[in-house]
Amino acid sequence: MTQEEDIAADAAAETHGPTHSGFVALIGPTNAGKSTLVNRLVGAKVSIVSHKVQTTRAIVRGIAIHDNAQIVFMDTPGIFKPRRRLDRAMVTSAWGGAKDADLIMLLIDSERGLRGDAEAILEGLKEVRQPKILVLNKIDRVNREDLLALAASANEKIAFERTFMISAENGSGCDDVMDYLAATLPEGPWYYPEDQISDLPMRQLAAEITREKLFLRLHQELPYSSHVETEKWEERKDGSVRIEQVIYVERDSQKKIALGKGGETIKAISTASRKELSEILEQQVHLFLFVKVRENWGDDPERFREMGLDFPK
Repeated sequence: MTQEEDIAADAAAETHGPTHSGFVALIGPTNAGKSTLVNRLVGAKVSIVSHKVQTTRAIVRGIAIHDNAQIVFMDTPGIFKPRRRLDRAMVTSAWGGAKDADLIMLLIDSERGLRGDAEAILEGLKEVRQPKILVLNKIDRVNREDLLALAASANEKIAFERTFMISAENGSGCDDVMDYLAATLPEGPWYYPEDQISDLPMRQLAAEITREKLFLRLHQELPYSSHVETEKWEERKDGSVRIEQVIYVERDSQKKIALGKGGETIKAISTASRKELSEILEQQVHLFLFVKVRENWGDDPERFREMGLDFPK
């Protein structure tokens, strides 16, 4: 390297400054908008979104670059009062993610406020040592006086470093959050390559995409006792990919719902999932879905490992 190149490199380093990196855990009640916010901040879809509560089952990491910082968002399952073994595993995963993070972002639905699960989460946060910020979501649906009262009430219970008011849906206020995180996270090298947006393996992301389409199509008819696994992934010579997935349900009656009359429902789910996967992968996708009955899969440790969850005893 010439002397001129040395000077240019030093000047670039001074201009850009030191790099920052860290993990930010998003926690909150179910359906507060965590997955929508992660996708918004990352700038790409890394977490599935549904109007059905408790859609996120395990921690999904979305990676964003802002200024000189690499911010790793941990989209945790919604925290709620668990009733089943799967519920307990999801809530345990959420609190575990919070305790492993550099900073905790509590997301509250401004319309619902601090009722129910939000109140219990605030109590739980008192035992967590990491710095915390409060993010009030869906502010476009609430008047300013109510927002200020909600922020004051939450800050009386927890010493939040900052409070932000945003809309994950339209992006309002999200740049302020990113500016704060980029400046606040510790100095250090980046954890992931610059062009990586998630640490979720592609086979698992593909299964999550199909599970989202399943939820969107059957949100009133099929309960939470369904699970999707990618069983085959074949890159073909023509540049396309063949993907085979299995939707597991617990009863024959659920299988009939998933298939639909004349296979109409499963075809619609497959079409929607294939379209999105083709856009993500930027290649032609041949997707084949099968529905199988696996009784009591919610008590099978292997299924929990497949979802990235610890099996609660």
